[in-house]
Amino acid sequence: MDKHILIYTTAGSKKEANKLSEGLVKNKLAYCVNTVPAVQSTYVWEDKLCIDEEFLIIIKTQGKKFTAVEAWILKNHSYNVPEIIATPIIQGSSDYLKCIDNWVD
Repeated sequence: MDKHILIYTTAGSKKEANKLSEGLVKNKLAYCVNTVPAVQSTYVWEDKLCIDEEFLIIIKTQGKKFTAVEAWILKNHSYNVPEIIATPIIQGSSDYLKCIDNWVD
């Protein structure tokens, strides 16, 4: 398991993005969450091609917290099947990675 990861999800509104971001940090599931406005998502849902404007949410946390973050997002997200994808942080500033560990652990 990777020590530190980025988890990506999206939200359909700024209000929901804020709710998810604040909840993840307040519950110590993430140290920092970035919200990137106005990304265009193209995907297929129920056999229909969809093109939507969304907010990209980038979550910085520990690899061992993936399951807890996933469960929290599934419980608090408005989408039936929200995107929840993790990638490892291969390298990072040691001081920043310590901040993740000090808050999340």
